[in-house]
Amino acid sequence: MFSQIDRLGRIWGMYTLAFAVFVVLLWVAESAGIIGQRGISWTFVILTIGIYATIGIMSRTGNLDEYYVAGRTVPGIFNGMATASDWMSAASYISLAGTLYVLGQEGLSYTVGWTGGYVLLALFLAPYIRKLGAYTIPDFVGVRYPGSFPRVVAVIAAIIVSGTYLIAQVSGVGIIMSRFLGLDFRIACFVGLLGILVCSMLGGMKAVTWTQVAQYIILIVAFILPTVFVAQKITGVPFPQLMYGQALTDVAATEAALGITKGYLTPFNDWTPAQFLALIICLMCGTAGLPHVIVRFYTTPNVRETRFSVGWALLFIGLMYITIPAYAAFARWEVLHNVVGQAINSLPGWVEAWTKTGLLTINDLNGNGLVEFAEFGLNSDLVVLAMPEIAGLPYVVAGLVAAGGLAAALSTADGLLMVVATAISHDIYFKLINKSASDRTRLTISRVMLVTVAAIAAWVASLRLSIIADIVAWAFSLAAASFFPVLVLGIFWKRINTAGAITGMAAGLLTTLGYIIWSSVTGNSIGGILPNAAGIFGMPINFLLTIGISLATAPPKAEIQALVDRLRFPKHLHDAATPATGD
Repeated sequence: MFSQIDRLGRIWGMYTLAFAVFVVLLWVAESAGIIGQRGISWTFVILTIGIYATIGIMSRTGNLDEYYVAGRTVPGIFNGMATASDWMSAASYISLAGTLYVLGQEGLSYTVGWTGGYVLLALFLAPYIRKLGAYTIPDFVGVRYPGSFPRVVAVIAAIIVSGTYLIAQVSGVGIIMSRFLGLDFRIACFVGLLGILVCSMLGGMKAVTWTQVAQYIILIVAFILPTVFVAQKITGVPFPQLMYGQALTDVAATEAALGITKGYLTPFNDWTPAQFLALIICLMCGTAGLPHVIVRFYTTPNVRETRFSVGWALLFIGLMYITIPAYAAFARWEVLHNVVGQAINSLPGWVEAWTKTGLLTINDLNGNGLVEFAEFGLNSDLVVLAMPEIAGLPYVVAGLVAAGGLAAALSTADGLLMVVATAISHDIYFKLINKSASDRTRLTISRVMLVTVAAIAAWVASLRLSIIADIVAWAFSLAAASFFPVLVLGIFWKRINTAGAITGMAAGLLTTLGYIIWSSVTGNSIGGILPNAAGIFGMPINFLLTIGISLATAPPKAEIQALVDRLRFPKHLHDAATPATGD
């Protein structure tokens, strides 16, 4: 294992160095006037997607174990890196700092909920699910709760959760392509679709894993570097995490001077305390129930590496999450100082470019010809991508940020597509329809599903249903209400049976989905709870029905109760798990 890690470490170290040299050379070329903005944008897009495509082609496989779970050979540190890339997505990279910029303190519910969810995942799910050695969450459900119906319900839930999440990723790709390549947003969604498919079509989870490692390196560099530059420019100290407090102090003082009453640091300007807490709970439990995140822990060699990979994932996620609040604060500072008060007819070129995307509006409501803060409509999905230009940094930094956003969206989209395709080809077709299907047939069905689901997601994304963070939060609420209760109870309580699990999953999913649709269409809410926290209604219903019906009906068979004992109390933590599902 150590020789493998050393060899992979050298390879990825050289890759990181080569990418850094490329960015420096591009910056030199821009400074010398050799390449312009459009050339920089195309260079970043072509190079990064070319890297991902190359990895996808080199990782092509016809082996089912490699296609579904990367051969269960991924070391913990690299699985942690891939998991971080898979999980952070366009919401964390593109939308989260923008959400903090817009909402202020309420936006911290996203950072607390998403990072706290990994604690739940590490404690309650990851090691035990890896012990079973399944391919998918529906696989786990089908073994723990015997019968065809639980697997079907789990597949439907996985498709709804992952499909919702996928739409947000394609939206992120569309925003980046439309701004930096000058494409119409709807066309950009389908162009981005090709970048998603090229990473996963041939190599499945094996290709997705190593592509996600490459994407994490790009996205973390692309996110932290501009924040460092802006911190140095504003405070003279190139450590944004340490200068975050100074930025907040300046923002509060500037807002007070401008007469902004609902300031950045004033809590609950936009949300109620109930909504704040409800969203944290939904995001935490949703993290622990996301199918595309949990499947990552099937790719490690054993339970020990699974535990290590969760720890590494927390570290790699933490590098970005301690930077995101600083990014938002510095972006707010830049807007207050470099945009507000400026003459509308003398604003720089980036304003016009972003206005064309529909994410930026300026309305001179008082007719004085100057930009007032209330007149500057900055969509939360724009903040991260536009901040380098707002701060006056070299355009190569803006291109780098766009490349990072593209990496974040593509990495998560690939993982989500694998979940949906595998659920249909493995859990439905092979497990329930044709158990004698050949490997080739199953792989063909999986690849057809990849293309079909991706095309549907691109079409829905082109409709622009909501901002990225909200769509992703819907997915987390749906995961919390459908999977989290039956997974946790199924691992820790032998008495939970099939009837309880089916009823709980279905009721939790339908309640949450119904609330999202009802609240989004009517604009109404219960107790101030927004659609992004709808899981706060579905999850308790799932728990109550699962427990109540299980207690009111016959207990599981002895072999199922023995399975729970094996999951909960493994004799040898370091031993590789023996797949319980068979193939």
